[in-house]
Amino acid sequence: MSVRVRFAPSPTGPLHIGGVRTALYNYLFARKMGGKMLLRIEDTDQTRFVEGAEKYIQEALEWIGIKIDEGVTEGGPHAPYKQSQRKDIYKQYAQQLLDEGKAYYAFDTAEELDAMRKSLEEAKVDNLSYNAVTRMQMKNSITLSKDEVAERIGSGEPYVIRLKVPLKEEIRFKDIIREWVVVHSSTIDDKVLMKSDGMPTYHLANIVDDHLMGITHVIRGEEWLPSAPLHILLYRAFGWEAPQFAHLPLLLKPEGNGKLSKRDGLLGDFPVFPLEWKDPQSGETSRGFREDGYLPEALLNFLAFLGWNPGTDQEFFGLDEMVEAFSLEKIHKAGARFDVNKAKWFNQHYLRQMSDEELAEQVSMKLENKALAPKLVKLMKDRVTFTKEIITEVPYLFNPPMEYDQEVAQKKWDDLAKKAIPVIADILGNIPDADFEAQKIHDTLFEKLEAEGIKPGKVMQAFRLAVTGEGKGPDLMLILEILGKQTVLERIAKALATL
Repeated sequence: MSVRVRFAPSPTGPLHIGGVRTALYNYLFARKMGGKMLLRIEDTDQTRFVEGAEKYIQEALEWIGIKIDEGVTEGGPHAPYKQSQRKDIYKQYAQQLLDEGKAYYAFDTAEELDAMRKSLEEAKVDNLSYNAVTRMQMKNSITLSKDEVAERIGSGEPYVIRLKVPLKEEIRFKDIIREWVVVHSSTIDDKVLMKSDGMPTYHLANIVDDHLMGITHVIRGEEWLPSAPLHILLYRAFGWEAPQFAHLPLLLKPEGNGKLSKRDGLLGDFPVFPLEWKDPQSGETSRGFREDGYLPEALLNFLAFLGWNPGTDQEFFGLDEMVEAFSLEKIHKAGARFDVNKAKWFNQHYLRQMSDEELAEQVSMKLENKALAPKLVKLMKDRVTFTKEIITEVPYLFNPPMEYDQEVAQKKWDDLAKKAIPVIADILGNIPDADFEAQKIHDTLFEKLEAEGIKPGKVMQAFRLAVTGEGKGPDLMLILEILGKQTVLERIAKALATL
């Protein structure tokens, strides 16, 4: 059997990070099994369609490194891969179920459906759904004569097509992650398959497409588990073999209970979308992992470990290594807590794996003086989590300090510092401009301070304060080299006057 999986998002807004993980697991499984991965756009609910969402989905997958074999852009033998372009196909299969007595027309209005639920509530009935029992009191092609049904349809009266769910049937299937799932058909309502606007519901379109596109494994989020028994019933109704199911664990809030939401990202100051998203209607912008500075390799590793454990001590995986190690059987049932600090840890690792030249090229794009980039990388590479911090964490390299750390000043700007700082200024002033580089500054400064009877270690923090306004930070000698002799001397003079 040739493995075929699909990622089938709806273009209703930005792709949630949980959706990216679902796409990743589908991709890893397909590649591990030598199979194909499809991207299908499920846009049957036109009322929720959002302009730009489909392009966003494709860009997000491309950025993280997930290559699609068949889809809207790639094409393939089962095109079109957008459900709104497959309406005639769904009508054909809905008609098949009608002809075989496995589905029926329902003409009930919204008011009549509300009245039905209200009467069930008053009777204290547990199941308030449109099902094998309640359908017999409603207006549908089961309770109405053939002539009346034909007349209603002919006159243009709105209707939906519902699945005729059997009253007493056990639905049993084995989920790869959750083992056996058993549900009784009496708990399932007669779901709408075709809406009154002629568009299929998710349930019909999903099953028809998965069958026609040869999908062998449906790997999707746990939130779809309650729909799985209904989908099994639909496969039975058509006489098709159902694919194997694997329902992935939820992504949980960093703290407390419940599913990760956009609000959790706002409260925890982290993104929940792969890329930045600007809502075309409200204009509201949501943060993205890419724009926040995460590397795709870091996000891949972070997401892979949210629910999957390779069973080894290996902590970092390239995409090919991930494919080799992956299996659905190693995915946990329990929800995975979304700890963004772990994502930062991965990012720090992969940033440090980059060559200095590659990193300097990225940093230079944000600098007026491009030549500074290699020195900044040397100074900050091992101290930051994100590339942008190579610049943002050292503001004193671009502007003189406007204030000084008062706690450090009180402790370190003592009589020894007041005596030593002018000496340091004289020593630095006598170093030729051509020799004003980190190692030579260090050697000269330490040698001459010792000759003056001043222990360098006793005054370096005060010296750093004078130059940067801070009491700690990266290599001070390299900072002096980057600033240049004249700027350093000006800052020392200002500190002496201010402190």
